[in-house]
Amino acid sequence: QVQLVESGGGLVQPGGSLRLSCSASTTISSANVMGWYRQAPGKQREWVATILSRGSTNYADSVKGRFTISKDNFNRTMYLQMNSLKPDDTAVYYCKGSWFYRDYWGQGTQVTVSS
Repeated sequence: QVQLVESGGGLVQPGGSLRLSCSASTTISSANVMGWYRQAPGKQREWVATILSRGSTNYADSVKGRFTISKDNFNRTMYLQMNSLKPDDTAVYYCKGSWFYRDYWGQGTQVTVSS
């Protein structure tokens, strides 16, 4: 059983930055894919960004150019650097990893963008 734990959420003003972390209980270099998702109040969970095992990345159009996904295999941690934050980015952010085609989710971390 793989456990994922997010951290780094909080309250930030519009235009500010946050870095989210997702720590895994197992090696992440063997994960087929890892990613970040978010769910705003009253909305469905949506995909934010993905990083594949060899490091290639993809982003939702809404965050492209502002967010950067990365991972540190040695420290078993995935990151989401979020810059130029907007109120629409307010949501619970979840990390997800896939090992041997089985998905695992973290418990989520709240990000609130407000003045």
